[in-house]
Amino acid sequence: MSDDAIRLVTIGRMLRRRGRLLTVLVVLGALTGFGASLVFPPRFTTSASVLLPGAWEERVLLTQAEIATSTVVTDRTAAELRWAGVDGEELRERVRAKVTNGNIIKISGTAESPAKARRLADELARQFVAFSARIVDDTADPTAAAGPDQLRQMVLTTSRRITELADSADPGRTVESVQTRTELAKLRTALQEAVGKLDQAGSTAAGSRLVVMGPAAEPSGEAPPTRVQLIAAGAVLFFLLAVVGHLTAARANRRPRSEREIAAALGSGLLGGVDVAVRRGALRPEGGGARQRLRRLLGVDTPWNAPAPPTAGDEASLGIRYRRVCGRIRELVPGARRLLLVVADDDPVALRAAERLAEEAGGDPLLRVTEVSAEAPLVPDRGEESGVLVVLGAGSRTGAELAGVAEACADAGHDVVGIVLADAVRTRPARPARSAGPPREAAAPALALGDGARGGAR
Repeated sequence: MSDDAIRLVTIGRMLRRRGRLLTVLVVLGALTGFGASLVFPPRFTTSASVLLPGAWEERVLLTQAEIATSTVVTDRTAAELRWAGVDGEELRERVRAKVTNGNIIKISGTAESPAKARRLADELARQFVAFSARIVDDTADPTAAAGPDQLRQMVLTTSRRITELADSADPGRTVESVQTRTELAKLRTALQEAVGKLDQAGSTAAGSRLVVMGPAAEPSGEAPPTRVQLIAAGAVLFFLLAVVGHLTAARANRRPRSEREIAAALGSGLLGGVDVAVRRGALRPEGGGARQRLRRLLGVDTPWNAPAPPTAGDEASLGIRYRRVCGRIRELVPGARRLLLVVADDDPVALRAAERLAEEAGGDPLLRVTEVSAEAPLVPDRGEESGVLVVLGAGSRTGAELAGVAEACADAGHDVVGIVLADAVRTRPARPARSAGPPREAAAPALALGDGARGGAR
């Protein structure tokens, strides 16, 4: 499938043939997630809300949210909490602040227990309100902040003095006295308006103070990622990595499958192909090592992307193909008395094909089967053999392995005279033979004979 599109049938074949391996990897991923949950203890998160009365611009609200998680506020919160090994820098990683609808800043805190999370959120909100109030007091008008009551009292005293001066003035006998009384009345009116504006400013300043809208609620559950989420994430991650790894390895597979590629790698021609009838599980390589037993247990001892063996004819039709290949061998190497069949030791289909070729040849020529290692092939030195026949399964060997077999044959003094491809197939069950009965032609005379006998008896 190096250049084929990935289809659902390919995924289904992989899940079916690598089910045990995928199950083991999913379990390992779940165990990894469980271990991560032990390394990272559970966390709990809760939040406290702070109201900003009045009309606020959006940029000012964002600034207030940044102030809520600033270093000054977190340092003061850490000093008040006095938790062992927890300073303001670590608290900054545990707290969050965001602006919600209605001029409300939601301050969240995360800790190891619900009680500590609630205390962290409440203390952070309180320190934020205190720090914001201090900023407002420091940036306010010093005169207005020093004594608004004194200014109000001075305005009232001045207003009474103006009234006294107006009463003591000449009550409208001259033009100058009328103008004086008019100016004093305007001055008194201006002072009264100033007092009203001073009261309004005082109420506005008092209304701009931030208000904590109650204590934080007790968290009811763990903050994500929880232990269950970590376990599920580990299982899903390992499963996806296994699937992607299988598909990537299948796409990167460059094993030659066509006759031209195989012949070019071995430097010889193809004599033909034979079929080997197999049953389920017969394609697994033999071996009793611990590594091989583990591969067999996980189901990775056979390629998962190999197509299912097609259905061929019966044993008689399979034998015809073997005899044809033997005939081509006699025509290719006339007069040869002995040939060497080289087969990889981890290719059970090719091994069975080579053994049957040796049987079908009947000693003409004599075919001797030799198993070699695919990784480091070693072919016996040339004796009475007239050449080498390489028997291999289609798509079972890489180009480098085929080149290694060709070099091993040349090093032992053999010439590769031909290649035989073996393919696994499923044979059709043989039909049961019909019971032999008397033919109809023979039954008719017997019936006539019986009639005649009965007539004679009469």
